[in-house]
Amino acid sequence: MNEKSLNPFKGTAAQEEELKKIIAEHRDQKGGLMPTLQKAQGIYGYLPIEVQTMIADGLGISLSEVYGVATFYSQFSLTPKGEHRISVCLGTACYVKGSDKILEAVETQLGIKSGECTPDGKFSIDSCRCVGACGLAPVMLVDDDVYGKLTPDQVSGILKSYAEKGGDE
Repeated sequence: MNEKSLNPFKGTAAQEEELKKIIAEHRDQKGGLMPTLQKAQGIYGYLPIEVQTMIADGLGISLSEVYGVATFYSQFSLTPKGEHRISVCLGTACYVKGSDKILEAVETQLGIKSGECTPDGKFSIDSCRCVGACGLAPVMLVDDDVYGKLTPDQVSGILKSYAEKGGDE
């Protein structure tokens, strides 16, 4: 449970109040941990250890139980996600066509590893197993945009176009 993040927790008092209300709603409910975690992730965008601790204390359960559920289900994230979410397909077709080199180029360009978020919160990187676009291999997604038949030297230009976009697009 010693997750190290490049991004320090920045919860607000308003978020904490909202979380406390949700915890109170589910405190005496059998199976209340799942909806509490789902709503907490909706509030914060992820489940940092500080939020997990508040949930454990509020529901009267152990932190290890909260952490166990949060790490078991893939819908939950313990790290923040960026304004622009990058996913590089490492499925068989993409991998054979060099998607590992695409992932390496993204990581190098952003200075973070898969599963991390840039300190400015602009980008996060994840890998996935298949996006169903095998004919375009290797494939990378940025938000809902699909980039296929990529080469590592194209990564910089793609990322630059998103870095230059405003936060309201």
